[in-house]
Amino acid sequence: MPSVTTIVRKTPASNLRQYFDARGIVLPPAVNWDGPEGEIVRPLLRAVDELDPETRARIANDVERVGEMADEAGDAALYSVAPDTGYLDALPNAHARALWMFVNEAELFRRAEEVRYTDDRRRGRMWDGFVGAPNLEVRRDAAALEVFKDAVRQRFESPNVQVDVFDRHRPTFDGDDRNVVQGTVYREGRPDDFLEFVDGALDRRPRRPVFEAALTYEPETGVIEVVARDRESRPDLVRLFARDLLATEFHEERLPLRRFDLSVLTCPCTFDSDPEDEIAAVRVNHLRLMPFDTNGERITLECMRGADTNIWEMAARRLGDADPLQGGWTVTQAKLTIRFHPEPGSNRGKTLPLTITMPHGCDLKDRTERERLIGEKYLRRWGIVRDV
Repeated sequence: MPSVTTIVRKTPASNLRQYFDARGIVLPPAVNWDGPEGEIVRPLLRAVDELDPETRARIANDVERVGEMADEAGDAALYSVAPDTGYLDALPNAHARALWMFVNEAELFRRAEEVRYTDDRRRGRMWDGFVGAPNLEVRRDAAALEVFKDAVRQRFESPNVQVDVFDRHRPTFDGDDRNVVQGTVYREGRPDDFLEFVDGALDRRPRRPVFEAALTYEPETGVIEVVARDRESRPDLVRLFARDLLATEFHEERLPLRRFDLSVLTCPCTFDSDPEDEIAAVRVNHLRLMPFDTNGERITLECMRGADTNIWEMAARRLGDADPLQGGWTVTQAKLTIRFHPEPGSNRGKTLPLTITMPHGCDLKDRTERERLIGEKYLRRWGIVRDV
């Protein structure tokens, strides 16, 4: 969890001052905003520690939101909703950009949070994708939105629904940005209760939880994607979205399922790449295999980074005629490491570890946007992933 200290140390004093002024938080004279940058951090942290508990809690909540948007994925989300990125480009780092948008463009910041929520869950358990008609206009007038909201109310028996429709963009494998329209749906759930201390005594308080779902539409391809916790509700949300905001029929045709084929890893691979992606090397560290004639047995091969050979040579030398890579076995899981060239000013390049499990499992969804793009681009090129 991001800390106040991290944000204070990594954000310019001018941005910090703007935040405290906007929040109406009065700081002691020891915090001299006009002094040298290096002399502000300690007095500011001390002043925050001396604030009343309620104000400190409010700052901690703000810091958590800002900090979560200050990494690579959060920074990409901020840029994806900014109508003019010039003011973001002028700021020195991701922490400054996140705090600036939090203070000055609260609605855009919230939308960036929605973008990250959506993209972090793409291709995961909460995601579904469907084929739709391309080049449709998403209706945003009050009448259409009210019809959509009323349909959501009826479908989920929810008294309160809020919908936010906005433009954004999403990077593609080719490095270009694709225009996307996102609709975020907040609906009130059924009554629930939770434990809370009331006057020092533990008690239960009633509440109605709020559930979030997100739909995206790519005009160029017609693809409609949905992220929602309840799998059964996703086609219904897309149907209502298509009918009320896209004015089109929904045929419930799912996107081709991405399926992994690890058979290419039974023999040595070259793993070619484009120079602009700065990939230095790719190594297969782990292969788990299952025999064709039974589901109850497994063999695992591992050849770690320090070995002076690759996994195929190791298996051939150590196992000889019993090498499972020679036939009779299928690869059910693989672990690869993609190593990048060092960035300017660094002695070591970053690494991207990947775990792929047949038929649909891959941990790319847990990576940053850049890592996901590079990973999926090359998994397709190397023949490891295909659409079925």
